[in-house]
Amino acid sequence: MTPEAAQTIALQALMYITSDDDRLSAFVAKTGVGIADLKTGAQDPAFLGGILDFLLEDEAALLAFCEDNYLPPESPSRARAALPGAAPDW
Repeated sequence: MTPEAAQTIALQALMYITSDDDRLSAFVAKTGVGIADLKTGAQDPAFLGGILDFLLEDEAALLAFCEDNYLPPESPSRARAALPGAAPDW
């Protein structure tokens, strides 16, 4: 997967997370990222990798995201592997 395609999936994940108050609250609580930081972070590939990390930790949310975006379930992990900061096992 190209870095550009990975960033597109990560941006979709960011929109998915921010579209629901409970998901957004969980993201902010877990990461400490402020709401104001989301806009600038959306332009940083490493930040987008962190968005995918958060999504990949919750299988139910991951599957719902993939279904909502017509993506195969393995797409977010492939996207994560193409962005900076990915763990070696991605």
